[in-house]
Amino acid sequence: MIRIAILKPGGDEPFPPVSRALADPNGLLAAGGDLSPARLVEAYRRGIFPWFSPGEPILWWSPDPRMVFATDAMHVPRRFARELKGCGWKIHADRDFAGVMRACAAPRGAHSGTWITGAMHAAYNRLHHLGHAHSFEVYGAGDRLVGGIYGVAIGRMFFGESMFSGVSGGSKVALLGLAHVLRGWGWPLIDAQVSSAHLTTLGAFEMPRGDFVAALERLTAQPGHDGDWNALVTPFAASTLPGG
Repeated sequence: MIRIAILKPGGDEPFPPVSRALADPNGLLAAGGDLSPARLVEAYRRGIFPWFSPGEPILWWSPDPRMVFATDAMHVPRRFARELKGCGWKIHADRDFAGVMRACAAPRGAHSGTWITGAMHAAYNRLHHLGHAHSFEVYGAGDRLVGGIYGVAIGRMFFGESMFSGVSGGSKVALLGLAHVLRGWGWPLIDAQVSSAHLTTLGAFEMPRGDFVAALERLTAQPGHDGDWNALVTPFAASTLPGG
């Protein structure tokens, strides 16, 4: 029988050590609790994130290994690099956080469901207003939102949650724009949570969970940038990205 910790909504009991997460399904650590800002921030600090489908209890995960990007080693495919050179798109930060979340939650292809539930929308918008959750948006002709990414920032660590493309390449530009800015700030890693072949093509790699948690202890304790990133990040052209 699978046994995981059950957390009470509104409670303050700590998460169990991530070493107790299940191997199958990989990383399942706990269920229940709530999506309060305090609970979410504590989860991310410890290498834990919520991921559940509509109708399920809140499920908390800490997979091993962990998929991450090094901000100084992003991979830009050669063909995409050529496309960037003539790209007229512009990259902003925190201009439309709610819009990026809505776009990330929209059904894709043959899939009609989403794990970004109404409760998740409300929770991460609260985090955004508190200065802990941020988005990078990509705008094309007519000021149309063509791509974006959002996630949580604690100290000098960014935890990517989801990204979308309204036009082919939009999510790649958003991710590369985020990595470019974070590298300039001296933030070395972006958490990508779970492995995927697509992320690997952009430079993501697997890190043992123990190494990842050790990095979090160091990075989340360092001074970061809470608050509105729209005022902190000057909009820039996609064509100026490294590789573009």
